Parts: sequence; C-alpha cells; structure tokens
Amino acid sequence: MKIVFQICLYLVAASVCGAATIAEDFSSNPATDGWQVTGNTNLFQWDSTNQNLVVTWDSSQTNTFFYRPLGTILALDDSFHLSFDLEFQDYASGTTPGKPYDFPAAIGFLNLSNALQPNFSRGTGINSANGVVNLVEFDFFPAFYIYSPTIAQVIVATNNSSWLYNHKNLLDMTPGQLFHVEMDYAGPTRTLTTVVTNNGVQYGVTQTIVVPTNFDFRCTDISISSYSDQNANGSILAHGTVDNLAFTVPPPPVNNFTGSFSNLLWQAGFNGRTNWLYKLQRTADFQNWTNLAAATSASVTNYFLADTNPPTGQSFYRVQATRP
Repeated sequence: MKIVFQICLYLVAASVCGAATIAEDFSSNPATDGWQVTGNTNLFQWDSTNQNLVVTWDSSQTNTFFYRPLGTILALDDSFHLSFDLEFQDYASGTTPGKPYDFPAAIGFLNLSNALQPNFSRGTGINSANGVVNLVEFDFFPAFYIYSPTIAQVIVATNNSSWLYNHKNLLDMTPGQLFHVEMDYAGPTRTLTTVVTNNGVQYGVTQTIVVPTNFDFRCTDISISSYSDQNANGSILAHGTVDNLAFTVPPPPVNNFTGSFSNLLWQAGFNGRTNWLYKLQRTADFQNWTNLAAATSASVTNYFLADTNPPTGQSFYRVQATRP
C-alpha cells in the first residue's frame, strides 16, 4: 500500500527538525487546537469546567472518531509515543440486542482514510471484506458472562491479513478511579510497550508486542475511537473522561523547505527522511501537475530538486512525499 503525503511549497512554512510532541490538557477548546470529530459528534464533549474530554463509547452508533492528523505517516520502522489519563464512570458489555459479547473502548493511532470506509468494522477480526486495517491502539474490554475484563493493546496490518495483540492484563478499570496509560513503540526493535498505572503504581504487567519484519502498518491520525458494532457479535456502552493526552511522532517527511535559484534553475531544498520517496511537481493552474523527475529515495537528509526545463510563464511547485 502506498500513501502519499503532499507538501505544497507555495503554502508550506518551515518546520523544526526532530520528533514532534503534542500535549493536550483540554484547558481550552480542543476544536481550536486541531482536533476534529467525524461521526456522531454527541459522543465527545469538551468539559470547560473540569478541563477534560467527556467521552461516550457507544457501539450502537456509527463509527465515530475524535481525531487529530499527525502530519506524517507512522510505519514499522518509526518510533512514537502515546500517553493519556483515563477514567470511566460506567461501562457494560452486550448492550446492543443480539450482540452479547465484549467490545473495546479504544484510544490510539489509525489511518482515517481507511477508518471512514463503510466496510471498516472493528469487530470482524481478520476479514478481507469488512476487517479493519492500520491500527496501533489501546483497548479496554469490560467483563461479560464468565469472561474477565481485559486491558489490551493491538496492532493491525495494512491489509488485515494479521493482528498482533497482548491481552495479558485481565484487570478491571474500576469506575471512578483514574488510570494513566503509557504506550511506546520503538522502531529499531519493532516493539510496542504499554504500561498502565493507578495512583502512581503500576497496574498489572507490562504488555509488549514484537512486530515481525514482514508486517507493516500505516497510521496518519491519533484518535479516541467509538467503533460501531456492525458485523460484530459484541457491543459496549461506556462513559468516561480522557485528559492529559500527549503523543510524540517523527517529524513530517518534508522539513525546512526553501525555494531558490541555482544557475538560473529554480530548486526546492528540504530535509527528507529515510524510507520515503520524493518528487518535485509543477503546475500552472492547480488542476494538472507535472512530474519533473523520477521519485528519489531519501538516503540522504538534505535534498535539492530542480526544475531543469522551466516554462516561460508563472508556475507553482510542490513536493510529493510517498511512503512505499
């Protein structure tokens, strides 16, 4: 799967190299800070008094995401971090008639373009027709029947052919108690590590997933996710709050852009990243774009892509960054 990240050079501002950390304490309206909701907007409410986000996970509703774009694409070889405070007021499994089993309350990374597809069904598992793709997330499953509550982490591949999960914390997230979650993914070792604390003390075991080299994912957004139980045999209704959410991701694939002339040729200069492919593109009307050179692998950090045959009239340029 190829995912394209386009930087329009006539609009872009220079950015700072290095990993980017975003911290959201909900002291102000998150809608003014890049957060958006798609789906049933009533499931997410900003509490200006308590300065947190009030969340309803209701699987009887359509897929609903409180999300923020990352500005990059996370994949197997990247390192990234997510942390947040989570407190439930109540929860129950089997709340949708005919769907008596458990279902997750989820927070993590996804690919919104995939998640908005009508066949994106979280409860179908490995399913080529309706299964989900591109997830790295924290899940809580309330107890049902004789089955224990479960604190879990999961990674789903780009093609839904494989799920990786760790369900070893068979513990309740007791309503009214505040839990803190730390998730770290280390690209060099391909390891996802999750630690949950309660009142400053570790709660349950450290959970890890080691991702095999033939597995991959592509995540573009951070999301608090209320999944629909369409095509599932389980369901959930939970109410809670999320606060002090922070995530750290690698920098965008194009950094520190400059445009200049060299030997009468216009060129774009920027800092690139490894495992990305780059093209310089040109347009005169913003409708039709011309590739000016073959895609180039980011084996170096400093790039200069030149228009070697410029037109006589006015032109505009952009860099297309592709994650193969």
